[in-house]
Amino acid sequence: MSIQDELGTLPDADVVRLAQQGRELAFRELVRRYERPVFSLVFRMVRDRETAEDLAQDAFIKVLNHIDKYSPEFKFSSWLFKIANNVAIDHLRRRRIETISMDGNPNATTAAEVEASTIELGTDQESALDELEAKELGSAIERAIASLRPEYRACIMLRHVEGRSYEEIAATLDLPLGTVKTYIHRARHELRKALEPLRQ
Repeated sequence: MSIQDELGTLPDADVVRLAQQGRELAFRELVRRYERPVFSLVFRMVRDRETAEDLAQDAFIKVLNHIDKYSPEFKFSSWLFKIANNVAIDHLRRRRIETISMDGNPNATTAAEVEASTIELGTDQESALDELEAKELGSAIERAIASLRPEYRACIMLRHVEGRSYEEIAATLDLPLGTVKTYIHRARHELRKALEPLRQ
């Protein structure tokens, strides 16, 4: 068994310790484990493949440069996703992105489709929609999500697309639990308000 194969059998905590000791193969193993989830998280925030690839790379560079500051009392994945999320939010704040195309989504199921099935828009909403209406709803949700404040968007994505608990979101975004719940509540309110015309 090669060293890389052996690393693949170790838990994150052990691989991180080796990476903190300067073992390049250990850091590569962490990148291998998390490059897709990190890219997916960033992509759902910025909605552009090339930009997401650049930002995901930036996130891993930050992780490499600060891995000595990682504390094992926290889950490595939460620490990593917090860095990736901050990189994405910083980008959104700089660019002040208002509307973003979902073209090129690497996932078979788009974030908008997941949102359409998870955000409560009203009882029997989906059962009353035919295929065309469902597509129109998905496009409307894409625009509504893109218009949210970056902080709200991050919470909504982590909750409804990544399926993370409030506690995990709080750890990932480094926010108080109450703030996370408030952001999600406000984001849902803004989404419902933006989508209200579709319910009439």
